[in-house]
Amino acid sequence: MRHPEIVNTLTLAGWLSAAVAALHVVIIFFGAPAYRYFGAGEEMARQAEAGSAVPAALTLAIAAVFAVFALYAFSGAGRVRRLPLLRTGLVAISAIYLLRGLGLIPELIQLARDTATVPARYPVFSAVSLVIGLVYLVGTVSLLRAPRESPASAGSRTSRTS
Repeated sequence: MRHPEIVNTLTLAGWLSAAVAALHVVIIFFGAPAYRYFGAGEEMARQAEAGSAVPAALTLAIAAVFAVFALYAFSGAGRVRRLPLLRTGLVAISAIYLLRGLGLIPELIQLARDTATVPARYPVFSAVSLVIGLVYLVGTVSLLRAPRESPASAGSRTSRTS
């Protein structure tokens, strides 16, 4: 049985990634204004306004990636079956979120110098990525430090009473 810290932390990470995936799906429905607001770029917004399927397809692909991130977190928590390269995947996902979150540093410097070339909401997006990355990191490190479960115990969901 996995330690509650691992289960809770990676379950939280999974729900956070699922929320990011859902947000990307919502962005598709709001179209060009949402693409502009969330920083997808003017070209994506113009394509959406012109009725191109490209922005929606790209955004849906990104949503699918975040959904896979969620599945890996849930797998690490033992909520779904063990996925291939679970530990490697969780390390990579942690790194992706953390690297995206590090964008917070130059954004805050720009805001502090009053030379911001990015909207004030962008540091919020970076901070959210950083927090999600830290949640993944804590859960992943806990999982890596935990003894590996045997296949028999990993598949068993019953508890024993003494």
